[in-house]
Amino acid sequence: MKLTTKQNEANRLLASPAQHIMLFGGSRSGKTFLLVRAVCVRAVKAPKSRHVILRFRFNACKASIVLDTFPKVMSLCFPDVEYKLDKQDWIAHLPNGSQIWFGGLDDKERTEKILGTEFATIYLNECSQIPKGSRDTAVTRLAQNCSVKVKDKADATLSLKMYYDCNPPGKGHWTYKMFVQKIDPETKVSLQKPGDYAHMQMNPEDNAENLPSTYISTLQGLSVRLQKRFLKGEFADENPNALFSEETIDKWRHVSGELPDMQRIVVAVDPSGSGDTDNADNDAIGIVVVGLGTDGNAYVLEDCTVKAAPSVWGNVATTAFERHQADLIVAESNFGGAMVQSVIQATRPRTTVKMVTASRGKVVRAEPFEPLYEQGKIRHVGYFSELEDELSAFSTIGYIGAGSPNRADALVWGLTELFPGIVNPRREKKRAPRENTYGNNMQGWMAN
Repeated sequence: MKLTTKQNEANRLLASPAQHIMLFGGSRSGKTFLLVRAVCVRAVKAPKSRHVILRFRFNACKASIVLDTFPKVMSLCFPDVEYKLDKQDWIAHLPNGSQIWFGGLDDKERTEKILGTEFATIYLNECSQIPKGSRDTAVTRLAQNCSVKVKDKADATLSLKMYYDCNPPGKGHWTYKMFVQKIDPETKVSLQKPGDYAHMQMNPEDNAENLPSTYISTLQGLSVRLQKRFLKGEFADENPNALFSEETIDKWRHVSGELPDMQRIVVAVDPSGSGDTDNADNDAIGIVVVGLGTDGNAYVLEDCTVKAAPSVWGNVATTAFERHQADLIVAESNFGGAMVQSVIQATRPRTTVKMVTASRGKVVRAEPFEPLYEQGKIRHVGYFSELEDELSAFSTIGYIGAGSPNRADALVWGLTELFPGIVNPRREKKRAPRENTYGNNMQGWMAN
């Protein structure tokens, strides 16, 4: 990897006197590579020093850091340094006695072991997913005293450093408040030592020479919401009334490792509201596949939403039914319920179909699933940009997105089938806008 002008500038920032340094911006800008490299530089320079790289989920840390970025950094930047990776404790041992630990904050036992140790460097990777309370607990372990060998001079003390990176979430997140606004996220009081908190924005265009020629244009094809985050690297304006936050979906997203066995799998269909059932130019037909794992969590497996005539969307829904070995198809009956059932049965005879009736508005039906998302009881398997755009537009004052949330509505029908006891009677009073409590509903030590 050839360092670009922006990346060399970031390296100078990482070597500055600031103790807390965050690199934020779009995807594939080189943030993670630079920060892992900075950790390794410090480990090589300071014998018998300890350093730790943490993500919210250990499986993600293992897949993206331990098995990908870390070996690349060592191969490209430190080819003469032979290290041993302990795959039981997940510690890289360097020849000079230094250690680089790897961990996830979702494993209580493992986390307690890691945070019972003092470190010279702590790096929080993808900290948009990490609760503020977890960050505050981790910073208490930034306390190892160790020395750096300096040629022809007396040994120097290695400064303590805490590194952070993220694809920027909303402006209500603690990273924005702490590094950009320079205020305490909880008290809103100015930081006592604002100079200790430095940040730099890095975007994929700053790393274009190291990326495939089509990568930037791929990002330009994303929705406006995702372009803002992954292309332009900007913190999003907060919607205080939003039901489903991007940070919460990200925090529990399943992007690596095996899925649990599924107890039930449902294909949910939200038909078009148009009376012209043969017109392929109608609204899209929401088709979403969800499963209930043996771990008690729901998994969004696939978004098959399509804008097409009945013969086409019927085939899409039944093909998804077969592909996922689903138990049933659940579909809303308000708009042409008999037609919906006949289309499915004609496409695949004897398919189990359950028709449901919408007696409440879309947002009211979706609201009971907000706490389940926050608790990690609902997890997206991969990325569903259009579905997540619709979810982000659900708010306590109604749906504020463009068009109809066909994908999100289908998802809600599927989740209602998986969690039949979670749907509450219609609330008589409008709930007041909630404050951003991201990260406060953690388990174990993270709740303290």
